[in-house]
Amino acid sequence: MTILFISDLHLSAERTDITDCFLTFMKEETKGIDALYVLGDLFEMWIGDDDDSPFHQQIKSAFKQLTDSGTPCYFIHGNRDFLVGNRFSKETGVQLLPEHTVVDIYGTPTLILHGDTLCTLDEAYQRYRKKVHNKFIQWLFFRLSLAYRQKIGNKLRSNSSATNQVKQQDVMDVTPDEVVKVMSQYQVKAMIHGHTHRPDVHSLTVDNQPARRTVLGDWYDHGSVLVCTPEGCRLETREFAR
Repeated sequence: MTILFISDLHLSAERTDITDCFLTFMKEETKGIDALYVLGDLFEMWIGDDDDSPFHQQIKSAFKQLTDSGTPCYFIHGNRDFLVGNRFSKETGVQLLPEHTVVDIYGTPTLILHGDTLCTLDEAYQRYRKKVHNKFIQWLFFRLSLAYRQKIGNKLRSNSSATNQVKQQDVMDVTPDEVVKVMSQYQVKAMIHGHTHRPDVHSLTVDNQPARRTVLGDWYDHGSVLVCTPEGCRLETREFAR
């Protein structure tokens, strides 16, 4: 009995080492598991479900093989792939979840999310997030050609990298008070998220009771997987092939 969680792979055709590690993980480690959860930023950039590049087809095929085998797979949008939509879900069998979702992990109600909504001190990012999640703006974006959307996506990606280099690290991390507020709102004592690229398990207090926040790692230098069994959860790494 095992449930696996991953996030922040930032898959792209340029990083074949990440892709190879992910495909090996999907082939060798997901057989017979109870579920796989992907908590956002699976892709470095996703400009629409109509992008049928060979690279995207390869990734979708890996998910289709998993779900066809009877293993459920769930996806929560990240800040890089918030435009993943119903066509992707239909072609892969992956179920799209709301940005904040409570799941039962072997008896423990756990709030899962990407994590960017917890970074409230990054006010510039939160303003940007509100704009790009506006349904009308998304409707306009999808009226553009795939090639033009690609240019916009590359520009936003470049701007994000440049901006993050000058931001203070604590601004880009979660706000502790927001974590407690959200966990209390959903009445949980366990949370799992990604986004910050700071894998760790944090102990805290929510409603005068002990609680736990688990942060998933990114896949830039090695793979990162949260392995949950009825005995508990542990963060593990997966080395890239050299």
